[in-house]
Amino acid sequence: MNQQSQVAVVGAGIMGEALISALISSGVNPELITISEKRADRSAELIAKYSIRQAPLANNVAAADALLLVVKPQDMAGVLEEIKGTINPSAVVITFAAGKTISFISKGLGTDNPVVRVMPNTPTLVGAGMAAASMGAGVTDTQKQFVLGFLAATGKVIEVTEELQDAVTATSGSGPAYFFAFVEAMVAGARDLGLSESDATTLTIQTIVGAAKLLEESDKSPTTLRENVTSPNGTTAAALASFASSDLNSMVATAMKAARDRSQELA
Repeated sequence: MNQQSQVAVVGAGIMGEALISALISSGVNPELITISEKRADRSAELIAKYSIRQAPLANNVAAADALLLVVKPQDMAGVLEEIKGTINPSAVVITFAAGKTISFISKGLGTDNPVVRVMPNTPTLVGAGMAAASMGAGVTDTQKQFVLGFLAATGKVIEVTEELQDAVTATSGSGPAYFFAFVEAMVAGARDLGLSESDATTLTIQTIVGAAKLLEESDKSPTTLRENVTSPNGTTAAALASFASSDLNSMVATAMKAARDRSQELA
């Protein structure tokens, strides 16, 4: 594959748009990106915004060198059934559906197309995503580099064996929601202490954003940074002791296991 390869994107929702943007950022000519989307207004919006093309699903997959399946897990089987008779036999198929295995995609297509399974997350929408990719049988080095290359334009990407994809889902795939839930809890706690909704929200979000930036840009570990802000018998120590008494580590581990188990059930 090269920058002149034809790319089909099936499903042009929010994540689909983020991936289109990443493809273009990685050097793919917008005229070589073709979407298939049921909503005409959405298609028109993306065509105007990115100068990409649109085609009926069968035509799109027949011409594509790379096929991005950005559909909901519950819709995947129907899409595979629809495209299996027309897909370009040499195209690499890249699936972004949580829980859907490489085997599921291959069996649904009934072809020998190489398949790459990817778990992205929602910060992809702002160029700060975390993606993990697993390569199926027959994926060439050129195809692999193409996939890893455009995913890098969404933030960061790692390669993992497929049996770890459910763990990835529980960590980075679902992880942003854990973070948002914690922010909600902090805002509520600040309101209970007497702060206004507006001030509680501003204080919490900037604190979280600042802490994340410090963690990213510092060469120190999360443990060291936590210790640096925790004076013996001080206010932070009191709060952390409360977390410990509620067994925060166990609570988080249990929640992540629940996400992992659900990902396995979706397969």
